[in-house]
Amino acid sequence: MKEVNPQETTRAYAFEMWMKAPMPMVTFFKTLNVSRLVRLSRKRGLKFNMLMCWCIGRAANQVKEFYLLPVGDKLIQYDRIAINTIVANKEGEVSSCDIPFSEDLPTFNTNYLRLTCQVTESCENHDLPDSMVIGTSVLAQFDIDGAVGMYSGIFNNPFMIWGKYRRRWFKTTLTVSFQFHHTQMDGAHAANFLDILQKEIDSLRI
Repeated sequence: MKEVNPQETTRAYAFEMWMKAPMPMVTFFKTLNVSRLVRLSRKRGLKFNMLMCWCIGRAANQVKEFYLLPVGDKLIQYDRIAINTIVANKEGEVSSCDIPFSEDLPTFNTNYLRLTCQVTESCENHDLPDSMVIGTSVLAQFDIDGAVGMYSGIFNNPFMIWGKYRRRWFKTTLTVSFQFHHTQMDGAHAANFLDILQKEIDSLRI
């Protein structure tokens, strides 16, 4: 990771426009077809949430704007991505776990299981400060229509939230919310990311 001059990037105008905005976050909602994700999860004994995180990483890896993030009053360029998941720890509270993204599913799955187990037992967050982290929060036991993340003014990372997936006849859907800082990307970039995410899910080999 390194600080870059915003004027030497494609985000120069956005940096000037949105860095000092009182509410610079934008939230999109999209309903995804996750039928293949559910079938793959059952067939191979893989966690659905892990597969979602992996597909999110694969989609984000194809959108260059994910590698730039406003941090404080600076624009930081990263060379790697991580996916964050919230873990219920052994004390009945929640902890945060950053998982390094890998294009290789077995590698990502191994890291996901190892790190989430580590955080569950230690009750200590696992952070990867040198990575551009995409946050996720899952309410899998609840049937919600959507959620808008909180803007703390400290963390500008993109963030995704989803609840329980819905089965209807031969199709399983999942509504997700995607929150992003307008300095990092525009609406077209965010919409493109969500489209790529659906294509990544559809391309999974079952």
